[in-house]
Amino acid sequence: MTAADEVVAVDVGTSAVRAAVVSASGAVTASARVSRAASGGEFFDAETLLEEVTAALAQLAGARPRALAISAHIGTVAVDESGCPVDRAGGWSDPRGLGELASIPSAVRESLLSAGGRPALTGGALAYALSGASGARYLLSPKDFLVARLTGAFATDTVDAAYTLLSEVRARRWHTEAMASLGIDPALFPPQAEPTAVVGELARDCGLPAGTPVVAGGPDGSVGIGLLLGTRGAAIADVAGTTDVVGKLVADPDAAPARAMLNPALVGGRWVAGGASGMTGGAVAHWRSLVGAASDEELAAIPPGADGLFVLPTLTGSRFPRWRASDRGAVLGQRPEHAAAHLLRAAQEGAAFTVREGLDLLDPDGTLPVALAGGTARSLQTAQVRADVTGRVTHVCTEPDVTLLGAAALALVGSGLVSDVDDARARLGCGFRSLDPNPARAARYRELFVEWAGLRGA
Repeated sequence: MTAADEVVAVDVGTSAVRAAVVSASGAVTASARVSRAASGGEFFDAETLLEEVTAALAQLAGARPRALAISAHIGTVAVDESGCPVDRAGGWSDPRGLGELASIPSAVRESLLSAGGRPALTGGALAYALSGASGARYLLSPKDFLVARLTGAFATDTVDAAYTLLSEVRARRWHTEAMASLGIDPALFPPQAEPTAVVGELARDCGLPAGTPVVAGGPDGSVGIGLLLGTRGAAIADVAGTTDVVGKLVADPDAAPARAMLNPALVGGRWVAGGASGMTGGAVAHWRSLVGAASDEELAAIPPGADGLFVLPTLTGSRFPRWRASDRGAVLGQRPEHAAAHLLRAAQEGAAFTVREGLDLLDPDGTLPVALAGGTARSLQTAQVRADVTGRVTHVCTEPDVTLLGAAALALVGSGLVSDVDDARARLGCGFRSLDPNPARAARYRELFVEWAGLRGA
């Protein structure tokens, strides 16, 4: 059977697995969605995730793709030599090994932070390895686990490698000297490849033809940023989901701000400075689940500052740019007259204030616009709140699901159907609608941001 001029993309989110067939012209010709049995926050069952991905791909049976690419949230899956899990899989807030991580000798810590482009050691595969990694042959990201079980090949991409805290991000190679200092076996980590590189071929029955090339792929937020910015993006990308992942392209990795995380970009010769905020959209969803939904009209009627109500959304600790795992969420200034709409608007504002901290670090002059995608981009009203709070022109992507289309871009490049990420981006029709900040509301939010930051600090 001859492969068609199309690819298949998979996006593994915290609540669902989505898959799509995308043509070389950029059209989505078929799609599938499978809800996840459990989120990928602290822990998840890797075998169940594999079944969910396989089920999503099976809904696309009949497709004859030139390549498959997967994007997924970060985490750690310890597997044996056949790729079967030997322990619970950890998600982006995996707490294992944090005590051992805090005990790393200072000289090794500084070497890891410098080489890894990290402002702080926040957990992940390094922490898990220090906690023992008993019985593991490989430590994989969730996406690498899926690729291994679908193809039988063990590999990682350069961006997921950076999240292990054991990669030299400027050179895109493993930090074997630090591993030796910490007594970590370098063989635990598979070879690194560029996100568009083919690393294996489909061998597992999932409804797609055996032998379909599979590219390395990447973490969901980074893949989304790659699609939003391409190779020359003069903006700060914000992929707004359970967390907000923000990033700015830099040609010189040493030019990244001190409190920013540095990752390899999807293309060689570029890096992304930024990071994940910690819970933002996830905190809004949490409060909505407790107090119920409010209509757009009710939310629009709430003035800036939610009549004195402030929400700190950091339910699981602060990440970029604060990097304080001990931070927790709070509701401040609550009075009897505050209704559900006040709480939800205050939570949205708290999420936007959190993002503003990162934007201001990446661009202190406030001149760069924001390219916004993800859940927040689905509502122009909520996106306008972001524009007003940040005081920046906000380009709202017409396709909120940029991680799925970003994975398609990787597959299109890896298959040779397009020449580069910019070509794929143009074909996928990643258009934008621009929102200007409302001057009066932006001025009020500048005052409120100072007050919110003071309350958070206290």
